[in-house]
Amino acid sequence: MRMTKKFDKRPARGVDRRAFLKSSVGAAALAGGLPAAGLLAPSIARAAIKPEKEDLKFGFIKLTDMAPIAIAKENGYFEDEGLYVSVEPQANWKVLLDRVITGELDGAHMLAGQPLGATIGFGTKAHVITPFSMDLNGNGITVSNAVWEAMKPFIPTGPDGKLVHPIKAEALKKVVEKYKADGKPFNMGMVFPLSTHNYELRYWLASGGLNPGFYSSTDITGQIMADVLLSVTPPPQMPATMEAGTILGYCVGEPWNQQAVFKGIGVPVITDYEIWKNNPEKVFGFTADFQKKYPNTVLAATKALIRAGMWLDENNNANRMKAVQILAKPEYVGADAKVIANSMTGTFEYEKGDKREVPDFNVFFRYFATYPYYSDAVWYLTQMRRWGQITDAKPDSWYAETAKSVYRPDLYLEAAKLLVADGKAKKEDFPFDSDGYRAPTAEFIDKVEYDGRKPNDYLNRLAIGLKGDQRISGSKVVAN
Repeated sequence: MRMTKKFDKRPARGVDRRAFLKSSVGAAALAGGLPAAGLLAPSIARAAIKPEKEDLKFGFIKLTDMAPIAIAKENGYFEDEGLYVSVEPQANWKVLLDRVITGELDGAHMLAGQPLGATIGFGTKAHVITPFSMDLNGNGITVSNAVWEAMKPFIPTGPDGKLVHPIKAEALKKVVEKYKADGKPFNMGMVFPLSTHNYELRYWLASGGLNPGFYSSTDITGQIMADVLLSVTPPPQMPATMEAGTILGYCVGEPWNQQAVFKGIGVPVITDYEIWKNNPEKVFGFTADFQKKYPNTVLAATKALIRAGMWLDENNNANRMKAVQILAKPEYVGADAKVIANSMTGTFEYEKGDKREVPDFNVFFRYFATYPYYSDAVWYLTQMRRWGQITDAKPDSWYAETAKSVYRPDLYLEAAKLLVADGKAKKEDFPFDSDGYRAPTAEFIDKVEYDGRKPNDYLNRLAIGLKGDQRISGSKVVAN
């Protein structure tokens, strides 16, 4: 008998189905002796891709963008695919990645840069893949009340008297310069060196003329030549760390920006939607070895996660309040439902009382959000190169090859085809004709155009950061 795992609070449906299918009644039904009831339909549909491994443990960090995992579990989508999944929050991103690599976790909610960083050997070396992109957008940058008050004089106001958004980093630059003149460091937090938050925060700072610092082969602090000193803080600890004065601001996913508003300790100044419109955020990661050993299991999990993304976005986000109640449970995000709802339901509160409509703050399916584009992977690789995590110049072909070894749209589309065949999705819901690259876009806060096929051209157009054959030597940028 299957043992109930941690947080596996819905065992009845899966156990009953499994017992039913093993019973004489279930066998007769499958043989055609009984009508194909709703209980049996998922089993029949998945017969062609029977999972090699049924009992799985998935990891996540307590952020609202883990929602597809929670919804796939709570709505029974995993079980529809023959999977019996327990989920477990992890202490931080490093622990999460390490546990996937060692096999303690079968797969996990990951930072988009983690599979890429592991595969190229930045930090832990392991081949990690993703067949599923979990969402678009979902992050913000928050500063302390004191920093906010110092920034406000440098932010223009509109005819309605409200501050003009997006707020640019030029306003923060004035504050950083004052700290520097007073001999004080300006510290900010991000969640992990390979995180989208690190790259988004760096992008925003650099767009305003602030150097967020470089990495090198001998110094992995990321603070070489930095105007703003960035350091790692786990997401749930961000508000308390800022309140204690250890950091003066941070970049994090929800609900931890809105938590600062509710606690009255800080102000979110910009969302990542305003830094890069509809930017890719988290992914779901497996080791390449796991996918080779259990290919049907990975397809089944991907099918369930796609359905969860569809449910989260369907009917103009009609299910979001249900999702908020699920995410508020202690076994998932465990934050106050009001805090989660502040962004999850299509609004975002900046300064207390300044709540604005941001319908695409969290996107889980529309705009082909769940498709793992090669060009998304390439963007993250350009940022690793820009800030010295990739120490030496690479040709455009290297970026393409690395992206294709990690991001697996082929697996995604295979799962999508099965969903269409099952009648659970429509063909037009998926980019079946895509070559894996998005069209070039300049929808960034600095208006610099990005083309995933030309990463080095893109790097050359960015004012701050490594380009060409530049590298970091000691505390300087030098050319080979």
